[in-house]
Amino acid sequence: MLQPRIHHRLARSLLPYTSLCTYAQAIDHLHPSPLSTANTDVDPPQPNPYDSNIRPEDTPEPPFALRTYKPRTPGIRHLKRPINDHLHRGRAYLPLTFARKGQHLGGRNNSGRITVRHRGGGAKRRIRIVDFHRNAPGRHTVERIEYDPGRSAHIALLTNNETREKSYIIAAQGMRAGETVESFRAGIPQKLIESLGGSTDAGMVAAKTVWRGNCLPLRMVPTGTLVYNVGLKRGGKAQLCRSAGTFAMVIGSPGDVEKRGGKLAQGGGGDGQGEQGEQWEEEGEEEGREGMKKNKNGNGNDELYVAVRLKSGEVRKIHRDACATIGTASNSNYNRRQLGKAGRSRWLGIRPTVRGVAMNASDHPHGGGRGKSKGNVQPVSIWGTLTKGGYKTRKKRNVNRFLVQERPRSINNRSKKPGKNEQKKGKSKGKN
Repeated sequence: MLQPRIHHRLARSLLPYTSLCTYAQAIDHLHPSPLSTANTDVDPPQPNPYDSNIRPEDTPEPPFALRTYKPRTPGIRHLKRPINDHLHRGRAYLPLTFARKGQHLGGRNNSGRITVRHRGGGAKRRIRIVDFHRNAPGRHTVERIEYDPGRSAHIALLTNNETREKSYIIAAQGMRAGETVESFRAGIPQKLIESLGGSTDAGMVAAKTVWRGNCLPLRMVPTGTLVYNVGLKRGGKAQLCRSAGTFAMVIGSPGDVEKRGGKLAQGGGGDGQGEQGEQWEEEGEEEGREGMKKNKNGNGNDELYVAVRLKSGEVRKIHRDACATIGTASNSNYNRRQLGKAGRSRWLGIRPTVRGVAMNASDHPHGGGRGKSKGNVQPVSIWGTLTKGGYKTRKKRNVNRFLVQERPRSINNRSKKPGKNEQKKGKSKGKN
């Protein structure tokens, strides 16, 4: 039997108020706090926040899923979005924003000429001021996780527990409201040293500091840790791994990485200690010297740098005092979304892209003619330059001295795969 349909306004009036306010917090009035009955004139002793041995549990991530919609209209038939129900639904914190205005919105420079094509229109935005330096010491509480229209990753609004100042940072994957994060760029706090009994052992300090969302110098990050918001200079801001789902891995010192061929340290650690480290030193001593000569990194300053493997597979050496945030950048399913219709691209400020063969001969080198032919010429851009690797952009005299290992190229991978003719020959040999 079909049930009668109840209007949503009537349903809200019939439900109790507590069921609607899911953000309310239950308060136990049966067991009052002992501090409420004590003498209020005497300030209670402040506990050391580092005395607790309880590590904040990681929020369990739900299995990968995208939110789909019933195709009531053609625009939502192919619409797919990541499930981000934890995001703040209100406006941003206005003191940390400013209006995005100017003629650059249409891809134009200061003289009004279009320098970036396919830009223009879109909804009005406000730029969020994100703190990429994280120089403020002390503990910060995550107030909420917000959507930022200017980037693919989510941002978190922090409040300093002492000064009550607010700031935005790039949220880590799994970060939620109510968590506590801290920056150790200014050094190890005295309270943390006291909680460790005056010891500054690297392992004990890492157990208290290497938590999701904390900002540390690279020298304090253990080998094999995933980080994001990685800086390039000492005292500089974060410049690498800032988009959604990106991360880097600390793999040790540059000299040991060259001996291992870019592999992660195991057993002996990044300093070459232990049986595994001795084996690397004996087997890869000559290979390491050759790599130092090839990369021109043999300047005796490798102890000032840390080898970091980026998401592309490239291994770089970065100053040991550069910043890095523990974890992975949030919104890792951003690349799996589907807009569903062309109008959503226009809302984002993206204008249509027209193929060259569909233009007139006066508008593009591939334009004109009958049919879809581009005139049997090499693919070129609208300005006539080659588009598929026609020019060399890296000069031998301009070597990147911070590069330890280049990223794997797709061209090399294609050359290793057998061609169609070789595959046919192999099948025929197998039959014979």
